[in-house]
Amino acid sequence: MSVSTIVFYVSGHGFGHASRVIEVINALLARRADLRLIIRTPAPRWLFDLTVTGRVEYHQVETDTGVVQIDSLHLDAAETVRRAREFMATFDARVAAEVDFLRLENVSLVVSDAPPLGVAAGAAAGVPTIVLGNFTWDWIYSRYAGTAALVGELSTIYARADGALRLPMHGGFDAIAEITDLPFVARRSQRDAETTRRMLGLPLADRLVLVSFGGYGLDGLDLDALSRLEHYTVLVSGSVPLGNLPEGLRGGRRGSLMPCDESSMYAAGVRYEDLVKAVDVVVTKPGYGIIAECLANDTALLYTSRGDFIEYPVLVDAMPRFLRAGFIDHPDLFAGRWRAHLDAVLAQPEPLERPAVNGAEVAAALLLGILSERPGH
Repeated sequence: MSVSTIVFYVSGHGFGHASRVIEVINALLARRADLRLIIRTPAPRWLFDLTVTGRVEYHQVETDTGVVQIDSLHLDAAETVRRAREFMATFDARVAAEVDFLRLENVSLVVSDAPPLGVAAGAAAGVPTIVLGNFTWDWIYSRYAGTAALVGELSTIYARADGALRLPMHGGFDAIAEITDLPFVARRSQRDAETTRRMLGLPLADRLVLVSFGGYGLDGLDLDALSRLEHYTVLVSGSVPLGNLPEGLRGGRRGSLMPCDESSMYAAGVRYEDLVKAVDVVVTKPGYGIIAECLANDTALLYTSRGDFIEYPVLVDAMPRFLRAGFIDHPDLFAGRWRAHLDAVLAQPEPLERPAVNGAEVAAALLLGILSERPGH
């Protein structure tokens, strides 16, 4: 039996695409350690180095342009469309280069979450090609004015996929004929909350709040006001600029604020999902990854609006069914007026629906099934 090679094309838009692909990769490696797995993405390598449990090959490649974010809560629609069109202007040459790569590496399967580049290249190379994700880019761009031609072009590309593994809270996929719905793909902590708190030196009895705004970060929070927040300890990390921290916080806790050094956390063997499970509430903007992570680790979520993004209402409508979730508007968020919102979300009853979170294992089994249908794999 020859070594089977799977190439993952992963969007660099935020960390959520990479995080869930990593879960699928880990599930694949748990079943077939002999697989050769290649990642082609603009997402930072450290995401994979820190959390992939086996050997993968990382190639930094511009796979798509995503949505242009000013920060985690604000986007630039006009620049988003301009960059997408610019990318598509050189698309044929990009596809040709990827086809050469796939053939040279004797690739057995392509998985795209969810760059059209991966779909086009896989189809042109004659390699089975699967879209994995909760949205497609034609749907995302359809929100913005003047994108009819762009959306049509992307839909035509997605139609060339052999199928899709579609996650919950989804949108798009209209162009793909064969769709299989997955449970949530979510990072699940293997530690109890108390163990993680002890490992990280976090207060054992306090109600902990994690500020999580991903790779784009968030500036402008009134950290002095948050340092006076009663009955909570607020963990701030690299996603919150430290320039305006209250005097003395850099060296440790100040009032209700406590810094969280993610580099030290990973060095101690603690993963981000362990931290999510260890806290009581995550304050964030809605995104598939953090919602799934809160769901999987039974953590409440306090969210704010994130700009003109077509995915936003889909996520907001879905959340109340399966996790404790509440809304905080931008004025209260930035002014540090959090206590009433935190109290309210923690007072919510446990959700009645407990959806499965084993989507990575289900996806891995389905992908291995596709591989088994190819001679010699």
